[in-house]
Amino acid sequence: MERAKRLGEFLRARREQVTPDDVGLPTDERRRVPGLRREELAMLAGVSADYYVRLEQGRDHRPSEQVLDALARVLRLGDDATAHLYELARPAPPVRRASRAADAPVPAVLQELVDTWGTTPAIVQSRHLDVLASNAIARALAPCYEPGVNLLRGLFLDPAIRELHGDELDHVLGEAVAAFRAWVGGDTDDPELQALVGELSLKSEGFRELWARHDVQASMTGEKRFLHPTVGTFRLRYQVLAVPGTEGASLCVMHAPPGTADAQALALLATLTADGAAAREPRPDRASR
Repeated sequence: MERAKRLGEFLRARREQVTPDDVGLPTDERRRVPGLRREELAMLAGVSADYYVRLEQGRDHRPSEQVLDALARVLRLGDDATAHLYELARPAPPVRRASRAADAPVPAVLQELVDTWGTTPAIVQSRHLDVLASNAIARALAPCYEPGVNLLRGLFLDPAIRELHGDELDHVLGEAVAAFRAWVGGDTDDPELQALVGELSLKSEGFRELWARHDVQASMTGEKRFLHPTVGTFRLRYQVLAVPGTEGASLCVMHAPPGTADAQALALLATLTADGAAAREPRPDRASR
């Protein structure tokens, strides 16, 4: 029944974001609700208003595929949001509670691999966006890539991390919350997830507003802009890859297209990072030569 309640919350949040104009209905100046009315959505989806009300109130938790497809069409859901709708509408799998994702070990071979990428920033992150591991150039790129940092918490609560994104911060925040909801899926009973969402909801109005929208968009590839204090402003492309054998961990790898100014900036950062590492290494004793 708790999952049915979440299905209702999702439907209501998404319904409020679809305007009459979006679906070809006349606009009523006396309209008092944001988005579509329940009966309008029910009509467009081909279901009775009473049945749709039961869905939104969490009193019916087994809608058919035909109903789900119709709702997704009217609500203008993308592929990720539609998959999320289906997940909320299906019985929850048996709950498996592993150790905290932030405490889960990263396979040693994976840590060794990313450490060899001197010019390619890479991090391993949990499904809750805790940084589990990173290489030296990633840590030089941004403070949020230090192991132990939660990326979502940093984006909303750490001024130093927020400044890295400049005037693109709002876009980054929206993308991060939508991706986070896609990655955690319907497993919102997870105590670690509930604690993180509760903390951010209390401390950040921006997070509360974005979380309430129920946007779902898996962000497996894209581009990020960094305002680095030494190297300057440049963009990196990223690709997120699942790490088999873990509780939802993923590997995020960043790069710049060869021959671009971004690639030159990244190469400079790699050089500075390598020089800093060399300066920290103990010098060999002359007497031992």
